[in-house]
Amino acid sequence: MALNEKLKTIIIEELNLEDISPKDIDDDAPLFGNGLGLDSLDAVELVGQVQKFFGVEIKDMDEGQVAFQSINSLSHFIEERRRT
Repeated sequence: MALNEKLKTIIIEELNLEDISPKDIDDDAPLFGNGLGLDSLDAVELVGQVQKFFGVEIKDMDEGQVAFQSINSLSHFIEERRRT
């Protein structure tokens, strides 16, 4: 499974999002606010899920803001961290 698709599945399943499927999530759409509609509690949960599933730590809010802009930005963040 491609990383973007895996991220979408994790977000839907781990955050218990209803009535949405991976194909409904645009790779460039914002994850928070008017995009997918996630909130700050979801961000905390996502930090844990990224660590659990990918072994990548998001150390602070600044990293989180960059990583959680969209599925593409989160995918890029994870790929970059795995290389180092």
